[in-house]
Amino acid sequence: MLATSGRWVNSLARATAMLGGVALVLIALLTVLSVAGRALIPFGLKPLRGQFELVEAGTVFVVCAFLPWCHLNRGHASVAIFTDRLGRRFNAFIDLSVDMALLAIALIITWRHIAGMMDKMTYGETSFLLGYPLWWGYAAALVGLFAWIVVGLWTSASSGRILFTPPSVKLTGAPK
Repeated sequence: MLATSGRWVNSLARATAMLGGVALVLIALLTVLSVAGRALIPFGLKPLRGQFELVEAGTVFVVCAFLPWCHLNRGHASVAIFTDRLGRRFNAFIDLSVDMALLAIALIITWRHIAGMMDKMTYGETSFLLGYPLWWGYAAALVGLFAWIVVGLWTSASSGRILFTPPSVKLTGAPK
């Protein structure tokens, strides 16, 4: 069961990271086009109107889209040179503690992000130059935040399973 859910969680985290990667490439292209337009003003071109607004909204999406993949692959900071010598049980305790802390952070960030989005919707706030509703960017970022919560739940359950399984039992489908 855990191995099957692990594949599903891996696919979810990978898909959100891929969406984030596509968005990052599009942001980079948009920036290049705008800078080129600015550099070529003497030739009749101009910078893209509202480019920084799109980059701002896109960057929030990109960061949120990469968080589940980073968490799943334990891409956060660690002190392996110290912890690798402490044994399986202690490392499992550390992993569970970190996974639960990151899950709590994901829940708090998502909760406040939703509150911010609702505020933007209620007051009808729009971007200055392009005039698109600001809540759109918030809503897009929720894709990655919700995926991060799913990953946090799965990694916490997997780490707990490792911590509370006797050393003599071989585990499958556990996080790295």
